[in-house]
Amino acid sequence: MSTPLYSKDGIYTSPRPPISLPHDPEISMVPFLFRNFSSIAQTTALVDSETGQILTFSDLRKQVSKLSNALLNLKISKNDVVFIFSRNSILFSVSFLAVVGIGAIATTANPQYTAREITKQAEDSNPKLIITIHELYHKIMHLNLPCIILSPKTSVHITVNPNIPIWYFSDLIESLDSSELLPLPSVLQTDVAALLYSSGTTGTSKGVVLTHRNFIASSLMLTSDQEVYRDPKDVFLCFLPLFHISGLAVVLYAQLQRGNTVVVMAKYEMEKMLMAIEKYKVAHMFVVPPVVIELAKRPEVVKKYDVSSLKEIASGAAPLGKEVMEDCDKIFAEAVIYQSSPPYQNEFVAWT
Repeated sequence: MSTPLYSKDGIYTSPRPPISLPHDPEISMVPFLFRNFSSIAQTTALVDSETGQILTFSDLRKQVSKLSNALLNLKISKNDVVFIFSRNSILFSVSFLAVVGIGAIATTANPQYTAREITKQAEDSNPKLIITIHELYHKIMHLNLPCIILSPKTSVHITVNPNIPIWYFSDLIESLDSSELLPLPSVLQTDVAALLYSSGTTGTSKGVVLTHRNFIASSLMLTSDQEVYRDPKDVFLCFLPLFHISGLAVVLYAQLQRGNTVVVMAKYEMEKMLMAIEKYKVAHMFVVPPVVIELAKRPEVVKKYDVSSLKEIASGAAPLGKEVMEDCDKIFAEAVIYQSSPPYQNEFVAWT
């Protein structure tokens, strides 16, 4: 375990070298993500853990560009709010990047929210468009807002309001030819990228404004050790919800901008997670304590899968007991287990 860092004046200085932010004010999130495009174009960017669908960085850029143009055609403008209400998926990722790519503002919500909770957030954020899936449409249809459905057209029949425009993602993408795509609006690092809502554990849920520069800076900070130690490009598993800052910024955006591969899971299920680690040779995953506790309690299940590719398990959001970390470490012999949560908020604890 690392030695705690103490400071008499309450100021803590990182031992890591400072990060270098892009100086050009017009290098916003999407251009920054694809800044090394020529060297990563054919690298896998996103993988759907269940279907096996793969998007290379070239595929990802094309889909983001097409959806960005589609949003412009639907009269979504810079600073308009777009509500993304969906479980984790590759298309959630494409949607988020397309929204911020045109200077619009993405707001997200927990798929488990009730219609009442959704209404409250919609009234506060004032979205102009909603992006959702068939399974969640019934929770937002009363808002009477234009909607893009990410689900395949043939998957489920839904009852829709005939007076409200609805488009399918697949139709919007297929209707656009790459040669006809228009230049995207100028977006500055200081422009707002997202309006994410707090959990409301200490009061009313509040919208937190995040700029493009916030996302870029945090992504460089989060991957700084990879740069310092010259880590090769690797595979990260994401089952943390993309509606939350952890899944969206820590895993999805931070790792994609470095050229890493992100395997997306709709939600956490232990055996499906282990299957994904084995199938896609996952090297890194970010978790919450209940996941580590379940892994530590069920070593017989873990042993059914080849998890030797796993190098790192990083736990956060709540404290994790020493005994649980040690038990989990015995099961994942090749992985380092980290936590960065109270009571260790001023240190980074690791078991190897």
